[in-house]
Amino acid sequence: VRFSPGWTGVVGPNGAGKSTLLRLAVGELSPLAGKVEGPASAVYCPQRTDEPPELLGRLVQAADREACRIRGIFQIEPDWLSRWDTLSHGERKRAQIGVALWRVPSVLALDEPSNHIDSDARNMLLQALASFRGIGLLVSHDRRLLDGLCRQCLFLSPARAELRPGGYTKGKALGEAQAEELRQRRESAKAQHRKIEREMARRRERAADEHKMRSKRHLARGDSDGREKIGRARVADSKGGAPLRQLAGRMDQAREALASIRVIKESKLGIWLSGERSRRDRLFRVQPGRIELGPGGAVLDFPELLMPTDGRVALVGPNGAGKSTLLRFILRRLDLPADRLLSMPQEISADESQGILAQVRALDHDKLGRVLNIVSHLGSEVQPVLETALPSPGEIRKILLALGIVQACHLVVMDEPTNHLDLPSVECMEKALSNCPCGLLLVSHDLEFLRRLTTTRWEIHQVGKGRLELQVESGWR
Repeated sequence: VRFSPGWTGVVGPNGAGKSTLLRLAVGELSPLAGKVEGPASAVYCPQRTDEPPELLGRLVQAADREACRIRGIFQIEPDWLSRWDTLSHGERKRAQIGVALWRVPSVLALDEPSNHIDSDARNMLLQALASFRGIGLLVSHDRRLLDGLCRQCLFLSPARAELRPGGYTKGKALGEAQAEELRQRRESAKAQHRKIEREMARRRERAADEHKMRSKRHLARGDSDGREKIGRARVADSKGGAPLRQLAGRMDQAREALASIRVIKESKLGIWLSGERSRRDRLFRVQPGRIELGPGGAVLDFPELLMPTDGRVALVGPNGAGKSTLLRFILRRLDLPADRLLSMPQEISADESQGILAQVRALDHDKLGRVLNIVSHLGSEVQPVLETALPSPGEIRKILLALGIVQACHLVVMDEPTNHLDLPSVECMEKALSNCPCGLLLVSHDLEFLRRLTTTRWEIHQVGKGRLELQVESGWR
């Protein structure tokens, strides 16, 4: 595949090799076979934001025009490097991409750049990436970003890779149309194969009956005229076998045509979240209070927070507003049994990922089978997931979700649940959560995802310098 200047989307299920392709393109990995050719100036932005980017200190101190422009676009503050551990993941992602653009590489490979960032920052990101003039490779589950930036998309699966023109929506539609055409061609070839097969069977049966009628066994020994007559009929019949041989040739052609049309088998996706409604009056109640949001002195005030047994709550607000901090505050005060709570954090570190994978490998045969079945129904090949030393962020989220699904939850708490997941998995999760009878508390910047699943909003607003306030609102505007 050749990548020209402009943006190319790289899409496919978790574990299909999207991140591996990006790392090959920038030279972080060497291919086992074949070769990769490209400019030496290449930068890769990984999904994880555990560590600050190498040149962040120089970017925040630089006085050149481009550095000032980048800091302004991504609202990068001078003290971000010194307080990296206290930054939200959205702020970290903005710093990571800002540094990458400031370096002006010939090749820029971005792995899930819109993870964690709010709608305002997403608009900034789209504007900044649209001005990039090099070769851009973009792995993302954000349909708006892929459609707005990409002139072509490389669709990956464990079995194949196909480059299609346009953004994700156009490329997906083209792939579906091609798959439907292949299915129709295969059905037509199968029908032709069956038709010839039936005709051959009919002719063979007819030939067998005629052969019996021309047998000399029933003739008397002295009936020479009868024997001569049957002999002449057999000679004529042998010449009539040509059509049957021709039909056999047509049968071989039909069989080859059918074998040449290979329809890619689509995995059956879809999960069921086996939650149940608690018999309590409510899942939790948190009294009004105030929490500090890090060393900067900012505080978040909140009213009484009540979660009914069937509550469906969205916690929303800009990056750095304290959503994850408030979520941790609530989780520490829950008195639900551990097996009645499914909690998915915003980010799962590499060490935590390896611990979760070790936990899965230690499951008994029955439970392991159920977990892997769920992972497969989210679109990932289970064997590579089990054998890898470090699953991708999307794969580990699927594993964590599967571990939670095997128990009947009363409450599901998820912080940015769509981050790192591929698009089919996001749709599967959305459908599963919509049918789940338990309580939901979701943090996400994907407003369409929240609108489909929640009925109550806990929204954080800036009400003064260093002061934020959470307001409880019903419905969506």
